[in-house]
Amino acid sequence: MSVTKKHEPAGQETLDRAQDFWEKNNKSIIIVLSAVILLAGGYFIYKYWFKIPENEKAVEAIAKAQRYFATDSLNLALNGDGKSLGFLKVISKYGSTPSGNLAKLYAGETYLHLGDYNNAIKYLNDFNPNGSLQTQALVYGLLGDAYSELKKNDEAIEQYKKASTAFEQNQAMSSEYLYRAASLYEVMGKNKEAIELFQQLKDKYPRTERGFTAEKYLGKLGAAE
Repeated sequence: MSVTKKHEPAGQETLDRAQDFWEKNNKSIIIVLSAVILLAGGYFIYKYWFKIPENEKAVEAIAKAQRYFATDSLNLALNGDGKSLGFLKVISKYGSTPSGNLAKLYAGETYLHLGDYNNAIKYLNDFNPNGSLQTQALVYGLLGDAYSELKKNDEAIEQYKKASTAFEQNQAMSSEYLYRAASLYEVMGKNKEAIELFQQLKDKYPRTERGFTAEKYLGKLGAAE
């Protein structure tokens, strides 16, 4: 999704490649987390005690959009195919259900992949992770990506930092977002802040891919031990 321009700093090229790789894998992460999100949103309580027919319709409606999302048919996932609803219609018709809430997360990432970063931010902020820390970390990270694409680097760094600490049990995810924050600082010429985060990455996540390569970035910034 990111386009590397010749005039951008070397750190930007590295960050763009990382974002491209991670965004491809975000689809799989969201699909896996969908069941967790529905459970955290009180799916079973909602289904068996409250609006059973409405929620069953919402689950059925979002299923086709999820399949389109999984196969990169993003416009169909977002807007539907004329017979099946897309995420936007699921939100408008079933917004009070757990599936309607989940559709906001899907819509946010779909807009991110389509390059509509302001709408991505809107729907990601509307989504409620309902206490799922792993999902919250993912949302922070996606918001960081959207702000980064808009060149709002301070906002992006803030989101990446929150993503790196929201669910530290997932070291791969936490180290990835800490790396992104450090790389953006480097792109902005804030080497002191970049060094601080790269050092934290090295010390805190030494067994992750990002932690293992942190020494290289510290060396480039003249801070290798």
